[in-house]
Amino acid sequence: MNSTGINHYLEAAKRATEWHQNYLKDMKKCRFDTIAVHGVYSMQEALDFNQGSIIEPVYMSTSQCYRDSDEMEAALSYQIPTWCYSRIANPTIYYLEGVLALLESYGADIEASCIATASGMAAIQTAVDPFLLPDPKNLSGKINFVATTQVYGGTFQQFAVRKHQERGIEWRKVVHSDDLNEWESLIDENTRFLYGEMPSNPGQAFFDLKKVIDLAHKYGIPIIVDSTVATPALMRPLALGADIVVQSVTKTLATGGFGISGAVIARKNLTSRVGSPEMKADFCMYAKTLPNRDNGPNLSPMNAIMALNDIRTLRSRVDMQSRSTMTIARYLSTHKHIEQVDYLGLESHPLHKLASEYLWLVDAENDEQYGKKVNRYGHLMSFHVKGGAQATRDVFDGLQRIWRATDLGRIKSVATIPAISTHSQQGEEGRKLAGIPANLIRLCVGAEHPDDIIKDLDQALSVLDGKKIVTTAPEYSAGGASSAKLRR
Repeated sequence: MNSTGINHYLEAAKRATEWHQNYLKDMKKCRFDTIAVHGVYSMQEALDFNQGSIIEPVYMSTSQCYRDSDEMEAALSYQIPTWCYSRIANPTIYYLEGVLALLESYGADIEASCIATASGMAAIQTAVDPFLLPDPKNLSGKINFVATTQVYGGTFQQFAVRKHQERGIEWRKVVHSDDLNEWESLIDENTRFLYGEMPSNPGQAFFDLKKVIDLAHKYGIPIIVDSTVATPALMRPLALGADIVVQSVTKTLATGGFGISGAVIARKNLTSRVGSPEMKADFCMYAKTLPNRDNGPNLSPMNAIMALNDIRTLRSRVDMQSRSTMTIARYLSTHKHIEQVDYLGLESHPLHKLASEYLWLVDAENDEQYGKKVNRYGHLMSFHVKGGAQATRDVFDGLQRIWRATDLGRIKSVATIPAISTHSQQGEEGRKLAGIPANLIRLCVGAEHPDDIIKDLDQALSVLDGKKIVTTAPEYSAGGASSAKLRR
């Protein structure tokens, strides 16, 4: 084979990139649902490279073959787009990254990019670690970051143990995230970023995001937002000025529950005191080609395509589940055995008014069903059972339709007791900081009819009236894993 020269590939890549950028510009003009369905996969790509496949193909391949040494050199030096190795890039994963970048920047005149990861926790690490390196211009003082305490249990552990205890990077904790003065009091010259989760899991914490964004940029640092519960169907922090969004794609985005995945979506030219110009210009491309290339928290193509397929119906699904959750929250708020319901959609919630300024069903005003802006508050809620920890366990054990698991975002309703599951490792003091008592049950409402979920909750709560709950299945099924273990 005769060498064609590196310039041949550089020129071909330039033409392909220009065409693709024009395609993305056209896609950005489409409505949210159209973007969710089509993403960055074009008909031309299907016809030219994928046998006309309407659905994005799954590239179950570790690496890419090159035509000659010139193409390999251009690719491995990142001079042309490449699928060189699936630890770095893969076409199927790119389809997922492309649609998430478009959805998170929807309705805003900004450019964003995305890097998919093997889990939501890997996404958090990908988002924060590049900012936590020593600054050669300022080696005095202790590196720190400012983050809310009301976060997912895994996030709490990553910040408190992996960062603070093991690496000596100080986590400055915001306990009252709706207090802007508390945020500002914790920032100094060594603060690398602000971080918040909203709505938080499971406590439904919320803060005035626009004001916190302005605060971060006042000090020249980025703000990172975990928007897993809201998804871009209800809130798009990048459009409001945030620098980076973290998604545990495992959850609401990929509602099917077949695989784990995460994503970081960042605006181009983000704000930061530290880092190279390349990192600030395109954070996700930087992470993909450098730190994540070396650390390897990559997503599998199969998990990417399963997530991508679920995302196509995101807006309508979030709308339906939000409405069902509101119905269930109202029911529980008047139940004699419930002392408190945490759901931002309830007018009685102290943060309801603030949340109503941010949580809007995307494109509702362009929807024939609504024709106006409508608030939606997501499918996650929690409730506090009267009678303490044992009463809470009794109610939880009585659930028959709602699944007992540490999952979130499923098409099936799932409940857990965070104090003994998702947030157990952070200890009693950590749970107090996060506002997670022992009598709290987190409920993630699925796509079932809300009447059936209410029936299950009602019969489970009736155990507190002294009624015995009769389970619908034997303790160990004949063919289940548990019975197999017993037989061994």
